[in-house]
Parts: sequence; C-alpha cells; structure tokens
Amino acid sequence: MGRALDVRLPARYRDILARSQAVGFTMNSDVLTGSLLRTLVAARPGGSFLELGTGCGLGTSWMLDGMDHTASLVTVDTDGHTQAIAREALGADERLRFVQQDGGAFLVAARQPFDLIYADAWPGKYSDLELALTLVKPGGTYIVDDMLPQPNWPEGHAPKATALIDRLLSLDGFQSTWLEWSTGLIICVKSQP
Repeated sequence: MGRALDVRLPARYRDILARSQAVGFTMNSDVLTGSLLRTLVAARPGGSFLELGTGCGLGTSWMLDGMDHTASLVTVDTDGHTQAIAREALGADERLRFVQQDGGAFLVAARQPFDLIYADAWPGKYSDLELALTLVKPGGTYIVDDMLPQPNWPEGHAPKATALIDRLLSLDGFQSTWLEWSTGLIICVKSQP
C-alpha cells in the first residue's frame, strides 16, 4: 500500500467509512480504486457518470471529489439501508442523483450514454454486461474492480471472475487493460467509431 496512505481523502470519506463499518458493510471501494476513479472523472470535464452499486457511498465520494461543477453522477443500488448512508452524507450535492433500483432494470431503461461507468455490483458486471457496454460513449470508460480474489467472495465465485476477466480483455470495440493492483481492476475504453 505504501503511498496509498498519503492520498488526500474526500471530505466525507472518514464519516462514510465509520458509518459503513458500524453497519457491517464490507464491500467499500479501497483507497487506490477511489483515487483512480477521482482521476478518471477529473479527465472528463462536464462528464456524465454512472456508478452501479452505491453501497454506503465511498466510491461515490471519490467520484464527486474529482468531478467539475458541470459534471453529473447517477448512482444505483437496490439496498436502501446502505444507500441511505450515502444519501445523508452526499445528498446535498446537486451533481448527484440517487436511484434505488435493480441495476439491470436501470440499464434496460437508461436512455443516455455515459462518459464513465463504474460497475461495482453484480448488474452491469456479471449480469447485463452487454447493456452496460452499449451505454458507454465512444471514447468513454468502463471500469470494474474486485477482480483479484477478495475475502468476501462467495464460494464458487473465482471461476465467474476469471470468465469476466477473459471477456473484458477480449472485447471488440474496446481497448482494455488489466491491472493486478488495488483489488484488481479492468479499465476498458470504447473505441471511436
């Protein structure tokens, strides 16, 4: 980890982390992933971003910290209890819209493409992947984390992760990079038409 401990944290990071730990939520984005998310959204002034899997809002806080004032973020989760922590901590930010809905249902109904999709939940990653990929703008980014073995993986999950890694690294119309760093990240950028 080394230098990760020196990373400037988003303003509400410690509060969100403490509250997520208090409710036993163990699926937070780590500091390295968060720092990368902040950097990626900062590269897209005025960008439109989607996070699939709000959790308690740590990943959300990193993305908001990198966004300019004209950018927008939609964050989707089915769990109203964990998302309530994020709503309380971050809900005053006008650039942010919370959706409590199944991610797959959100993707089916989505009408706009996004500059960056961070798929941090089952929908848009292990299910509905093709739908998510169609919603990435040309030149836009699709990113997933937790591709290295994680202590919270259910039994039998490793083959699913391996299959997803193989699929993302062989996507037509995307340039993809596998990072055996942080929790294991794959970054895919959609080719221009």
